[in-house]
Amino acid sequence: MSNLTLRQLRYFEALAQHGHFGRAADACAISQPALSQQIRDLEGTLGVTLFERGPRQVRLTPFGEEFAPRARDILRSVDELGDLARASTGRLAGRLRIGVIPTVAPYLLPAVIAHLGQLYRQVDLQVRETLTAKLLREVAEGRLDTAIVALPVSDPAFEEVDLFEEYFVLVRPQEDARKPVPNTEMLREMRLLLLEEGHCFRDQALSFCAMQGARPREILEGSSLSTLVQMVSAGIGVTLIPQMAVAVETRSALVSLDRFPAPEPRRRVGMVWRKANPLARELQTIAAEVRQASLLLREKSQALLPS
Repeated sequence: MSNLTLRQLRYFEALAQHGHFGRAADACAISQPALSQQIRDLEGTLGVTLFERGPRQVRLTPFGEEFAPRARDILRSVDELGDLARASTGRLAGRLRIGVIPTVAPYLLPAVIAHLGQLYRQVDLQVRETLTAKLLREVAEGRLDTAIVALPVSDPAFEEVDLFEEYFVLVRPQEDARKPVPNTEMLREMRLLLLEEGHCFRDQALSFCAMQGARPREILEGSSLSTLVQMVSAGIGVTLIPQMAVAVETRSALVSLDRFPAPEPRRRVGMVWRKANPLARELQTIAAEVRQASLLLREKSQALLPS
């Protein structure tokens, strides 16, 4: 086993994650033939096949499935050694991998990236946008340093830090602007536009709209908040969006906006990271900066809503 290298393990991890030689090579910033050769060398060292090669996809063999979590543990431990060294310097520098859920990323990231870029010029900020379940798994596996998600996560392995709380805004066709704001019973009788399954914001909206487990009369799904708002603009139904999304998603849509009467539906957004992460102190500082960047965005959205 003396020829097994960390580079090979990282290439293995990339291929296991992407299931495609081309995408894995792009993620590793190397050529596809070079990646293929490294995987063949790794399999040769181990004396066993790790991947089943198909015409469009590769997948782990049974041995590869057993090998993957052990390789991940090794890579995470190596990364933690680097994090420990960075933390010992007392300043934040080098790679910082942040995951963000899709109902936060388009609105918060531009401000956060600009803000952090000015404060930490030696930080290489790497951002990944995907659904909550994937982000939490990648934080747990050490592939992400931290993630911005809806709270609570309620996992004892994670540290949770609140960033902000925001309410949900009702989006209706423009001609409905003068109508009373519907209550939850009325919403259940409307055509409700929601994000596809897997989005935590969908579950939060359903939790508010569907009393005692009852579902709305009719649900249509979209892949993004932008799609939902444009569907509302076309008169197809109504939807709910988070406060932070108002300024971006409604600027070119013919819709009316309303806040719900108290108690308003709302969500908590925060940052999570592994409690064992050596960068925990630095991540607390990052969380404070993200919290500050979010404040101006929410104030801007607030100005667009009726008082």
